Amino acid sequence: MFPGVNPAQMKGMMKKMGISQTPLNVKKVIFEMEDGNLIIDEPSVIRIMMQGQETYQVSGEAREEESRNFSEEDVAMVVEKTGKGEDEVIVALEASEGDIAEAIMELKD
Repeated sequence: MFPGVNPAQMKGMMKKMGISQTPLNVKKVIFEMEDGNLIIDEPSVIRIMMQGQETYQVSGEAREEESRNFSEEDVAMVVEKTGKGEDEVIVALEASEGDIAEAIMELKD
């Protein structure tokens, strides 16, 4: 972190300043945003406590996932009710903005 300062000294200085770092065993971090999700699989996460404030530092490779108004369970149910393929059901659910009943009716017509 700082040239010429060994890790043990750095840890001691941080302790004197009231800063503690704790690595966390995290499998996945998901940031839910309005237009989709940002997902980090197998991230490196550190909890930092400083002056009564808890902060998390997340690092890793992120991937984006579009937001949907329906779940995989919704897709499976519409496939079961209509006998249509998954791709066709997803298109219908997207067109109906996640309205399962409307998607089923559209696919049955």
